[in-house]
Amino acid sequence: MTLSANRRKVLALAALAPLMPQRAGAQTAPCSVETADEARLRTDFPWLDRYARDNAQVLASGVPTNIVFMGDSITQGWRDKHPAFFPDGRVNRGIGGQTTPQMLLRMMADVIALKPVAVHIMGGTNDIAGNTGPMSPDMTCNNIAAMATLARANGLRVLLASIPPAANFPWRPGLDTRTPIARINTWFRDYALREGHVWVDYHPALANDSGGMEPGLAVDGVHPTPTGYDAMEAVLLPVLRQLHLA
Repeated sequence: MTLSANRRKVLALAALAPLMPQRAGAQTAPCSVETADEARLRTDFPWLDRYARDNAQVLASGVPTNIVFMGDSITQGWRDKHPAFFPDGRVNRGIGGQTTPQMLLRMMADVIALKPVAVHIMGGTNDIAGNTGPMSPDMTCNNIAAMATLARANGLRVLLASIPPAANFPWRPGLDTRTPIARINTWFRDYALREGHVWVDYHPALANDSGGMEPGLAVDGVHPTPTGYDAMEAVLLPVLRQLHLA
């Protein structure tokens, strides 16, 4: 079968199209540049490399680990703003922006491998914000339960902390934060009491009457100031002393 002259002409132009120069002023599709954070989510979703070297140093030091703090930026900021609260034996493994699925994937390497006596788990803020995609409260609760189950199976005492109060998230304007925080924290509390874990509730020390953070205790309504961490330590230290972890 022979092609018509018009059809041959169309096919020839189509074949040459990728080689033809762009007309001056013509619009092209924007080329998106992958950020470092986006690349890491694709290649190391839980960011296991973040503390790999530090973990090796902790194990090589021979200093026993009493407790590991697993969490997100609120946990990371605790060490950054109150480094004296984390002497040898008290290890901070917070990573800013992380969600509970990422934390769960880090449990073996960043917590259990260090052979601590206990783990302090605090997460869920970024789940509500949808940092790694939409998540329901049930998903958050399941991830926390999985972390606690892993810890208990390896002989660790579990301290389950409340999601700190927040009236809003600056990086997710307009999002209802109070309702999911209250719902998830109620589940955390009931789960901890039912399973024999230690419930650490920071809300009475941090929250105002409307369910947000008390003014002066957070830089942006979410992340505690040094004074905010002072308030959290006042809640936690008696618990650590009771468990012989301080």
